Amino acid sequence: MGIRVDTYLVDEVTAVGDQAFRRKSRAVFADRMEKSGAILVSHEMQQIRDFCDSAVVLENGSLTYFDDLNEAIAAHQAQMR
Repeated sequence: MGIRVDTYLVDEVTAVGDQAFRRKSRAVFADRMEKSGAILVSHEMQQIRDFCDSAVVLENGSLTYFDDLNEAIAAHQAQMR
């Protein structure tokens, strides 16, 4: 996050570190998202809700695009059962 770019590729933005580090990482990422876009990989649904406006769900090697985050989350959760 040290260099500002147009689009970030992020895998589990707050998955590592202690609570203080995760809080700081989330704040920096939120600041970057004010002027940039991102492709975000996460299993944390609240992160998806907070940072995304559409989603892609990967299942058995196939990607499905969703305009509606709630539909994407439901599809992801259904495949996890």
